[in-house]
Amino acid sequence: MKRPAMMLAATLLSAVLAPAAHASGPINCTMSFNLSGWSVFYKTASGTGTVNCSNGQSMSVRINAKGGGLTFGRSRIRNGRGEFSGVNNISEVLGTYATAEAHAGAVRSSKAQAMVKDDVALALAGTGEGWDIGVAFGKFVISR
Repeated sequence: MKRPAMMLAATLLSAVLAPAAHASGPINCTMSFNLSGWSVFYKTASGTGTVNCSNGQSMSVRINAKGGGLTFGRSRIRNGRGEFSGVNNISEVLGTYATAEAHAGAVRSSKAQAMVKDDVALALAGTGEGWDIGVAFGKFVISR
């Protein structure tokens, strides 16, 4: 009597775990965000966003960007878009990304930037308003 019950339990367990085994591997994740900030040699910006992944996972995030260089300005990006690569789980998008950028814009400007953290890459694009000019290096932090 014990043997059939064990076989049934093993069959049910393998049926539950099998889809999880196939779910591992790279997934596509995107981020929509709003970000605003200023710079006078030191650059800072903050905002919020939402990360959505192809496996159905979603997460609200906070964004902070800080750095320095020869940079001046004030800007706001609304409805920006980011694309992640090298992601196996949505939690891998969290953390600190290294950044380097050159920027210039007045009134309505566009921005594109690529950054990396471990094996995860993030490409950002957005249009905004304000003015800015300069070269900056720093970090881009995504947290819950």
